[in-house]
Amino acid sequence: MRTREDIECWLTDMDGVLVHENHPLPGARELIDHWNETHTPYLVLTNNSMFTARDLAARLQASGLPVPEHRIWTSALATADFLADQKPGGSAYVVGQAGIITALHEAGFTMTEHDPDFVVLGETRQYSFEAITTAVRLVRDGARFIATNPDATGPSADGVLPATGAISALVTKATGREPYVVGKPNPMMFRSALNKIGAHSETTGMIGDRMDTDIVAGMEAGLHTVLVMTGISDPASLATYPFRPDEILEGVHALVPQDPATSVGEPPTTEV
Repeated sequence: MRTREDIECWLTDMDGVLVHENHPLPGARELIDHWNETHTPYLVLTNNSMFTARDLAARLQASGLPVPEHRIWTSALATADFLADQKPGGSAYVVGQAGIITALHEAGFTMTEHDPDFVVLGETRQYSFEAITTAVRLVRDGARFIATNPDATGPSADGVLPATGAISALVTKATGREPYVVGKPNPMMFRSALNKIGAHSETTGMIGDRMDTDIVAGMEAGLHTVLVMTGISDPASLATYPFRPDEILEGVHALVPQDPATSVGEPPTTEV
């Protein structure tokens, strides 16, 4: 059976794995430093399509994590990659912010309200009734309906906010058409990430904190899956799922190689 020792490349979720509320989680800096120093291919993944990779790299840097821009893969980048493959040089009407708009521009797409090939819904804090109405009309007129991610809500200092999945549901109710969702848990996002770093599923691991997105998508993409308990999941929630990750760890600190001169024992881990 494949073990952690077989893994040559890594994909990892960001929030709940590397950071929590912009603070680095234990071992995150050491793990990133190890990957950078050993030239290990890796990508930090996020379903958030609001920000560009540059924005997120700056956020992680401010949190003390030296993750270069080219080591970040968002649902916006995965969506642009998918659509460029579907229709090179196509057009789109976008409800979203800089992350998805920039990604589509860089993929060669034109933004338009006039007979677009696609209607793309992404994360934004600036939803407007007018923009949603335009999206509904264009989808009804035949534009292909795409969503960057399925998340129904997102966090804020004041509580949950409606996110891409909630707005997609509104458009679906008005049109009777479901979107194709590119982000997690669609393994499409992982396969595009593997292509970006030239990795193979047999020698790549996925680290996440959610069974219903990170782990199930990693499993379906054929990756070695590692669940950490620093985010959404807890031991009680695992019993509700009919599948299991390959490993369950307390946190990413358990993935940091131990110095034999200072190590006093193996990091906590549970093999599944």
